[in-house]
Amino acid sequence: MEDLTKYAVESALAAGASYADARYVRRVVERVETTNGVVEGITASESRGLGVRVIAEGAWGFACNSLLTPEGARQTAELAVRIAKASATTKDHDVELAPVEPAADSARTGYRKDPFEVPLEERIALLLDCDQHMAQVGQLAVREGYLSAFRETKHFASSEGASIAQERTETGGMISATAARGETQQRSYPGGHGGQVATRGWELIEELDLPGHAEELAEEATALLDAPHCPEEELDIILEGGQLALQLHESCGHPIELDRVLGTEASYAGMSFLTPEKLGSFRYGSEQVNVTADATLEGGLGSFAYDDEGVPAQRTPIVEEGIFRGYLSSRETAAQQQLPGGSSGAMRADGWSRVPIIRMTNVNLEPGDWTLDEIIKDTKHGLLLRVNTSWSIDDHRLNFQFGTEIGYVIEDGAIVGIVRNPTYTGITPQFWGSCDAVAGEGEWVIWGVPNCGKGEPGQSAHVGHGVSAARFRNVRAGVLRERPAGGE
Repeated sequence: MEDLTKYAVESALAAGASYADARYVRRVVERVETTNGVVEGITASESRGLGVRVIAEGAWGFACNSLLTPEGARQTAELAVRIAKASATTKDHDVELAPVEPAADSARTGYRKDPFEVPLEERIALLLDCDQHMAQVGQLAVREGYLSAFRETKHFASSEGASIAQERTETGGMISATAARGETQQRSYPGGHGGQVATRGWELIEELDLPGHAEELAEEATALLDAPHCPEEELDIILEGGQLALQLHESCGHPIELDRVLGTEASYAGMSFLTPEKLGSFRYGSEQVNVTADATLEGGLGSFAYDDEGVPAQRTPIVEEGIFRGYLSSRETAAQQQLPGGSSGAMRADGWSRVPIIRMTNVNLEPGDWTLDEIIKDTKHGLLLRVNTSWSIDDHRLNFQFGTEIGYVIEDGAIVGIVRNPTYTGITPQFWGSCDAVAGEGEWVIWGVPNCGKGEPGQSAHVGHGVSAARFRNVRAGVLRERPAGGE
């Protein structure tokens, strides 16, 4: 497809573009799902096409096509130029791009065992084995599991001379148990909302050991039916795993997207409180809070070699000892804000039929020097919260409210019980300002989020978050506690 993308770029220039890039993208997905001991679904899909993005008369144009022939490429390029020229009639400034050295390169993510080569029978047998373990526990209404394999192959060419081939392979899976008696309680492993997904192979599934956690999962779901409600009070909370990853995602990852800051992304989940005058001086959190955006991490779901503008993957400081230091940016927004390092390499599209927009890479809370056990032992009165069930955050990413599957009650440094329906709320800078302990590198895990939504038309990005457990002091919990009859 190298020749096709180059021909599309040449066709765009011939039609009047001052800049052009073209992306060929092929995506293959396989997924197996089981419910209550039955294979619920086996799906396989493939999508291929070409997207062409241009600047003409100072404005952007984009068009796409699944007709992968020279004629299809030419028609797509010419349509993109016509769209750009039409858009130029309403522009208020010309598009400028921060410079990038055009690359001629190829890259692929590594894996030890290709998930697409694992026999379908083996995948199904693994999920049914998990189901049998969960079925040993009574009062379960639903037992579910899924396994997925994803591969994306693409080629990028630009009028500046870039020619880049990339291949990414992803593997994911999870199991969940739902108990019911008047109300329902769910426990998921290794996490909710898709479990764990990474740019790795089948070895990830083997390491997760889904069958080894199935019975314990079912037992906790059942125990939650009789557990007391989450206390409604201010107390210390410890977040770990996917819950801390989602906290970081919503209250740090989205606010640092520079298009959201500048207002070109607003209607889908709002804008950002991290406005440009705050860069370099605003206290986002405590001195224990260090955040990076790193697309170079091996295995991270937000890792790649080059973004969809041909900018190399990089590690960008976001928060250093609590001070806000950096954004996720594109070539255009980097030029607008005159960022000294240029684009942070965060432009990606959801396949060939969507225009690239600023997306998270791997936005990480860097490890501290505690262990989770040490944090628990150091906590007098608090909750350890795991696995997200719900989230809500305002349109500037300040006021938030989260719910989790389970809360472990901590008294005088020991876990003494569990509570159901735990929730907590906060305001982003105050919340991160209350962080006083972060677990170390040995407990640090990159969690995958395969369904981050943004843009119109909507796009779903694959992003990652490296976290270890962290403690936050004096947080308001129990904000969704059931009210007595009459609503008083």
